Amino acid sequence: MKIGITLPTMIAKTPGDVLLEWARRADEGPYSSVAVGERITYPNVDLIVALSATAAITRRVRIISTVAVVPLHRAALLAKQAASIDVLSNGRLTLGVGVGGRDEDCLAVGAPTDKRQKRMAEQVAFMRRLWRGEPPYEGASPIGPQPIQEGGPEILVGSIFPSAVRRTMRWADGLSGWSFEPDADALKETFRIANEAWQEAERPGRPRFVVGSYYALGPKADDQIDTALSQYLGIFGADVAKAIAASVRSRTPQAVRDAQRAFEDIGADEFIWVPLASGLDQLERLTEIVSG
Repeated sequence: MKIGITLPTMIAKTPGDVLLEWARRADEGPYSSVAVGERITYPNVDLIVALSATAAITRRVRIISTVAVVPLHRAALLAKQAASIDVLSNGRLTLGVGVGGRDEDCLAVGAPTDKRQKRMAEQVAFMRRLWRGEPPYEGASPIGPQPIQEGGPEILVGSIFPSAVRRTMRWADGLSGWSFEPDADALKETFRIANEAWQEAERPGRPRFVVGSYYALGPKADDQIDTALSQYLGIFGADVAKAIAASVRSRTPQAVRDAQRAFEDIGADEFIWVPLASGLDQLERLTEIVSG
């Protein structure tokens, strides 16, 4: 199982040079990928800007959006941006997509809040047509550039509910899962459903399974987890944020190793750690564990 790392873009007030240094060190370290998440109504760096910067300063790791909230975007523009990042990175982009869980972000950009699953599937299908060189409408010129990866970047979908997983496995390349704790048993059934839906659709091979989860390490880990999640999840209320913070178990080297082993055992292809503090010591502590 591969191990990736997420840039601490969701930690408020993280300086730009710190974000870039995380990306540089991850590229030099034992990680398979560098990931970036998306949110609008929050003081974080824009997803597309962060992915582009990561593409420019790295040479080896894959670059993953976890996830791009597709209904917030115009499909043609997102297709062009994704193809451009794929070119800049020499074919290293994986586009994780999802519908998001915050109406506030949709309202902020003037996007509809209804039928998001349906619209996401239609938008992805449209983007793939554009990546194949088809024009956006009859008589128009194609939208470039041509992605390095044939057919466009790999697409992983961040679906949670069984019905959504079944639908998305008809067209996605795999699943971008999430677990707060992390809890491998909770996602084992999701993996089974995804595999079953893939086979029912008579698709070759199997879907790729990527999972993300929070961590913080060191003597200040407890306070860092509480602070970060009270800010990031505060939109759902203080009690919810506090309960989720209490559920995060990846606070020690042994807990990190146990989580990685558990997800490898259930068939995850890649595990992506999401830091709850932006200090470079967090990356150094994790790197020591992953390297060991």
